[in-house]
Amino acid sequence: MADGTVRALMIGDVIGQPGLKALFAGLGPLVRSSGADIVVANGENAMGGFGIGKEECDKLFSLGVHVITTGNHVWERPGSAELLAATPRLLRPANYPPGAPGLGWVLYEAGGVAWAVLNLQGREGMAPIDCPFRVADAALESIATEAPGAIVLVDFHAESVEEKEALAYYLDGRAAVVAGTHTHVQTADERILPKGSGYITDLGMSGPEDSVIGVKAEICVRRGLTQMPIKMESAEGEASIRGALFAIDLGTRHCLSVERVRA
Repeated sequence: MADGTVRALMIGDVIGQPGLKALFAGLGPLVRSSGADIVVANGENAMGGFGIGKEECDKLFSLGVHVITTGNHVWERPGSAELLAATPRLLRPANYPPGAPGLGWVLYEAGGVAWAVLNLQGREGMAPIDCPFRVADAALESIATEAPGAIVLVDFHAESVEEKEALAYYLDGRAAVVAGTHTHVQTADERILPKGSGYITDLGMSGPEDSVIGVKAEICVRRGLTQMPIKMESAEGEASIRGALFAIDLGTRHCLSVERVRA
């Protein structure tokens, strides 16, 4: 913390072992150079490119990630319900219907301040789960009751740019940050919205460079040519970290700057 400013580093979808290795090599130096007070990473693809297990959770936490967000792939692996129930800092989207295991948001203290990390999932082009707009309202109300003044960070795991931007404007001024995940492609539209929320449509992925969204290129080419449901496999080779750094004013809880990250 410096001059009343705190910083949140949000990391895009971590893809398999290449993504974990990239974080092993680069996250510590990145945190030190950026002065990040809290690190949030989307880990739904950390286990071989699809899903997440206890080993991957433990690895991400040991590398310095404070909260792990996810999305539609969190349910891919056996034992996901038990893992979510046992790991409060591993989130699943809050707008899954009542009865789904795990938590959709969590409070965490870092840098001497209280943070609230909220995970939501879109519905356009994805599963028709509960409304992310209305669930966000309910979550923010609960957060305000439990931790008044907490800095709210939102990971919106969604396919549609329109839906991502619409939710960001809906939460503008109420969340310090709304950052999109899911497409694995880092966008160049980072900005501060009129009421003070920091926004980017997609943080990108932390995974193999020589790939198609983290998957072996030849598999994706064959899928495109044949339209057959060929099993996707995580690519290998050199990997990088992608995400964004958000500077937030402690007085207003508004975002002061957004900087894309590639390391």
